[in-house]
Amino acid sequence: MAALTRSLCAVVLLAAAAPGHDFWIEPSCYHVQESALVALHLRVGMQFEGEPVARNAELTRQFVVAGARSESPVAGEDGAEPAGWFRAGAPGVYVVGYRSNRKFIEIEPKHFQEYLEEEGMGEIIERRRQSGEADMPGREWYSRCAKLLVEVGGGRDGYERVLGFELELIPEKNPYALQPGDELPIRLLFRGRPLAGALIEAEAKGRPEARRQARTDAHGRAVIRLPAAGPWLLAVVHVERTPPGRQADWESWWASLVFDLPGRR
Repeated sequence: MAALTRSLCAVVLLAAAAPGHDFWIEPSCYHVQESALVALHLRVGMQFEGEPVARNAELTRQFVVAGARSESPVAGEDGAEPAGWFRAGAPGVYVVGYRSNRKFIEIEPKHFQEYLEEEGMGEIIERRRQSGEADMPGREWYSRCAKLLVEVGGGRDGYERVLGFELELIPEKNPYALQPGDELPIRLLFRGRPLAGALIEAEAKGRPEARRQARTDAHGRAVIRLPAAGPWLLAVVHVERTPPGRQADWESWWASLVFDLPGRR
């Protein structure tokens, strides 16, 4: 996400991946053969460069891999880095998904305002102004919904698998069948329904000039042109007001999708 947003809350427990930092999954290899062992690294950081996050059972709600024929928990040990691994099976595009438990954080007013501005959330900024909250800290629950695509044995099916996360990015074309300069249509679901007006940001590893943005339409869809080969990170956040009397005034869900775009580097 945007650089200023990512700079927030760096001292919050790393394994929870503080709001304002991207959170994603990276594999030991994006293209593997059948029976290969794939290590899975959780990362938190900015501009697709991050620090490792060890596996933490207390913070993990779901960590799964969906292959060509089945879905199973990601193997691994609590406190370990890499956070997990899976053994590739039949050819296809495997979807790895990590969903965290909800965490609470309180952000000082200035930083909360900047966070909302850089994530394109003008409606929430206006609601805070109208309710007299603009000078109050942002009290927020947040959770993570990260996905990764790994190509196994040159297989092309499975990339569109829906895992049922609260906030979920779903490619409508197989990224492993695209080339630099192609467009990737994306669908965004919130609790199983299309989410309109959300800002999706796309980062290419080591290529800051290739960064792209797109906002979802009324059907929760967006199209992002991918100008560079190599690993890509797509990220989006959705924020909603909580009912009165709760510990937090807002709740946010952060989704990411990582894949490797073939072609000349």
